[in-house]
Amino acid sequence: MRAISQDTLGGPDVLKVVDIESPAPGMGQIRVRVHAAGVNPVDIMNRQSGVFVGQPPFVLGWDVSGTVDAVGPGVTLYQPGDDVFGLLPFPQGHGAYAEHVVGPTRAFVPKPADIDHVQAAALPLAGLTAWQALIDTARVQQGRRVLITAPAGGVGHLAVQIAKAYGAYVIGLVTNDTSDYVMALGADEVIDYTTTDFAEKLADLDVVFDLVGHDYPTKAIKVLTPGGTLVSTLPQTLPAVAAEAAAKGVRLAGLFVEADRLGMAAISELAADGRLTPTIAATFPLEEVRAAHSYQAGAGKVVLTL
Repeated sequence: MRAISQDTLGGPDVLKVVDIESPAPGMGQIRVRVHAAGVNPVDIMNRQSGVFVGQPPFVLGWDVSGTVDAVGPGVTLYQPGDDVFGLLPFPQGHGAYAEHVVGPTRAFVPKPADIDHVQAAALPLAGLTAWQALIDTARVQQGRRVLITAPAGGVGHLAVQIAKAYGAYVIGLVTNDTSDYVMALGADEVIDYTTTDFAEKLADLDVVFDLVGHDYPTKAIKVLTPGGTLVSTLPQTLPAVAAEAAAKGVRLAGLFVEADRLGMAAISELAADGRLTPTIAATFPLEEVRAAHSYQAGAGKVVLTL
């Protein structure tokens, strides 16, 4: 099968098309013929540094949408011909940049008929990150006031929609260029962070979902109500504000996404109902992976197609 591999760490030019043996599914696994694979910032990070996957050679990618073409012993959930999508176990289950991939049966859910493979491949990693942060961790529900610090990005634009689907009042930090887009996603309020310090304007928030870092955790503590939650995809930024958070009674939570059938089922239902729609910034054929890694998406997700 064709796959994208690299022999060294570095820029997009290290990525190359290779021919490798197609994997066979083991016990509790399925093999998926990949139709689309999402491109995420963590892919680029690992291409450059191997931080989660080690030294090359390796095949990147965790987001998968495709068709089951083989099942391993003991598998009862799927059979060849089923369309599925999901997140390969993060971080060691990478390998989505390929014509076939093997993964645990329960990392996948059926793909809704109302969304195509490109849309489905844009959802797992970013959607699960948002769902696990907001719903699993912060327990967002009706009437909660939620601030999302990067609401136009791959995770953020899905987080806005998920928070709204669960009844939250959503505030997004934007620039002038992204203001209308974030409001169209369903945000109740936006603040232009280039002209306004949100720490001086907001108060008594229940949840801050931070995707930026820098000084935002310090500011988040100031705007959260006692008993509120600061959940961040950058856990390394939280120890610096631990004492301040404890003094105010704010919970800190640093999140790395996990493969999660329960979360995928929720995301699938929201997508099928039209309450969660990924923005596709661009698509590239598998062999144009270098261009995909070089593309600067102002909003939404980049997807590889096969």
